[in-house]
Amino acid sequence: MIRLEKTLYALLVITFFSQLSLAQDTITPKVVWAVNKVDLGTVMEEQGPQVAEFEFTHTQDSLFYIETVVTDCGCTTVEYTKDTLVVGESGILKVSFDPSSGAGFFSRMIVVKGNLQGVQDTLYIEGNAIPRASDPEGTYRTRKGDLGFRLEKINVGEVFTNVPKLKQVEVYNFGEKPFYKDSLTFVGPEYIQISQLTDSIMPNDRGLLQVAYDGAMKNDLGYFEDQVSLTWQDTTGFIVLSVLADVFEYYAPFSKDDLKQVPQLVIDPKEIDLKTIKSSSIQEKEVLLTNKGRQPLEIKKVQGNCTCLKLEMPKTTLDPGESIYLKVTFNPKGRQGIDQRNIYIFSNDPLNPVQLFLLKSRVE
Repeated sequence: MIRLEKTLYALLVITFFSQLSLAQDTITPKVVWAVNKVDLGTVMEEQGPQVAEFEFTHTQDSLFYIETVVTDCGCTTVEYTKDTLVVGESGILKVSFDPSSGAGFFSRMIVVKGNLQGVQDTLYIEGNAIPRASDPEGTYRTRKGDLGFRLEKINVGEVFTNVPKLKQVEVYNFGEKPFYKDSLTFVGPEYIQISQLTDSIMPNDRGLLQVAYDGAMKNDLGYFEDQVSLTWQDTTGFIVLSVLADVFEYYAPFSKDDLKQVPQLVIDPKEIDLKTIKSSSIQEKEVLLTNKGRQPLEIKKVQGNCTCLKLEMPKTTLDPGESIYLKVTFNPKGRQGIDQRNIYIFSNDPLNPVQLFLLKSRVE
């Protein structure tokens, strides 16, 4: 009987959300939201409930008020403006999220229903919840000074040139002195900035650092590892961190009609198997690069994953229909067994701005 009641309840909830979604697709909303999604970032359990604010404005001549708000999780609570609004007036809806409800990435949905027909909007909050560590020594195994990190290096991941990438990093203070936000000094390349998000990191407690990586300011493409150093006033020594990133050019979406008008890089072949080779035998191969688009193609960078590779091209700009050869020289000295070299070709082909060529071998 209990199972049947739960099933009926689930069906009712699904039906309710489906009806709201259908209404949104067929009726023009009468309320304008400043944003419909808020990213809370990395949230630690001990920080307690986190609040996201959504501002809305009533745009119609009729009087408006919020009738109901439904959330998809008991981990969220909602407060909102209950006043009746006239055209042009604004209100606030606040969503409080409890990070102790789970761990890892979260995305919560909030559906808002107004008194006017068609005012049924869906909002979202998302982020990454980190539970309190029960074993700090085992969790934060990488020690840099008094601070403990989960990993040896900070991997920012994919960075595009249109907007800086933000990465939150959890740290634990094993020392006897607090680390204060306003006493942090950072030294590193200009395209990387590091700040402390929490006001203080007390002894035997944890906090958050934030890495901001500006791909446009980096002015280069591919995989990079940078060294940065941090120090806090009243603490001894510098903390040196390694920041990893894959930087890619950003290309705005374009229409399907323009697909044949843009540059198009074709690599032939995309893989070469050298079979069995000797470690003393230097290998040379050529790969044909062709622009099959109707605009000039720019080869912005060719990057291999090993210093054992030498990559040469006669030019970097190809007219429509033009081809060139990429000369690949592989020195297998010091290698043994199955070997695979990755060669990345960065271009202004907006559909495939980064393409991979493989060079395989078995070294004796």
